[in-house]
Amino acid sequence: MVTYFYLLLWSIFITINANAEQSKIMKIFLGGDAMLGRGIDQILVHPSSPEIYESYVKDARAYVAMAESSNGMIPKKAPDSYIWGDALLEWEKQKPMLKILNLETSVTRNNDYWKGKGINYRMNPENIGVLKTVPNLVLALANNHVMDWGMAGLLETLEVLTKSGIPFSGAGENLSQAMAPAIYNLNIHQRILYFSMGLESSGIPGPWRADKNRSGIYLLTDLSRKSLLEVKEVIDHYKRPGDLVIVGLHWGSNWGYEVPKSHQDFAHALIDEVGVHLIHGHSSHHPRPIEIYKKVPILYGCGDFINDYEGIGGSESFRDDLAAMYFVKFNTETFKSEGVEIVPMQIKKFKLFYAKKNDVSWMMETLARESKKMGTNFKRIDDQRFSAF
Repeated sequence: MVTYFYLLLWSIFITINANAEQSKIMKIFLGGDAMLGRGIDQILVHPSSPEIYESYVKDARAYVAMAESSNGMIPKKAPDSYIWGDALLEWEKQKPMLKILNLETSVTRNNDYWKGKGINYRMNPENIGVLKTVPNLVLALANNHVMDWGMAGLLETLEVLTKSGIPFSGAGENLSQAMAPAIYNLNIHQRILYFSMGLESSGIPGPWRADKNRSGIYLLTDLSRKSLLEVKEVIDHYKRPGDLVIVGLHWGSNWGYEVPKSHQDFAHALIDEVGVHLIHGHSSHHPRPIEIYKKVPILYGCGDFINDYEGIGGSESFRDDLAAMYFVKFNTETFKSEGVEIVPMQIKKFKLFYAKKNDVSWMMETLARESKKMGTNFKRIDDQRFSAF
């Protein structure tokens, strides 16, 4: 009887400690570009006027037709949750504290597009429910599409997101606002700060740069020491003891796996000198290498999370139909990363589906090959996911 009593006490002790250890773990989701304009906007309940001003395509509905010719009919007036598909199931399973995406579109009714840019994305503000469907969402706005419909389009985007209660960073009515982070309160002592910034190498026009008297985005001039010290000054201005800091960078080309040395050096300096805990790179249309530097994950390019590229040929070898969900675990006491879990998805009919087993293998093998020189290891978890460490 006494032995049983002590065994029971021991069992309770182990359970309490296990729960305490579990409570120290925080999970954050990151995805790449959410390209909700153009073709995707056309299948939603309130499509924008379909006129676009590209070299070969003048009607956004053409992208719907191309996708349907590849994979079959797409619902019209699709509900707000439609495009997220199986991502909703994965978010419910993983229960991340925060979800971060790069919103690669303007949210506006404005018809005055940015002349000479070539591609112009916009989503009707009445379709904002698509983003509101995703709880605890934070958006990066320092990218090459948020001002596709001019200054008026940007200001309406900021107004719509603010009224909808969706935090964002990277754009504002002036430089100070564009530099400000999105802030998520974990508890009375700890916060998550998300800073969004971009580079012209991703296709962001120079005139989009905000200044003290002009609306725009937080656009870095380059990746020099001067830029690093500027970013440090901005982060130090907002950072308090106990804050977890994430920096989002819209940088680099759309295609290819090569990570420029300047990107790697800048990322390392953000960690070593600024104290950043996670780097969220985007701009590429497919996932780029992952580096774990001093237990800090650097996602050099998260790829598109949702796009309207179905049926467009020319880059099939990069598999831009495959998207990646990144889940990063942190110890809430040390803010050290406990690894990155990647769940591949496939974009089909403008909707996210779990990737097939062989496609999961392809993505893991590709990232392992391209990340090897950075010392990153990969391990298969099950048929649907793998980890980087």
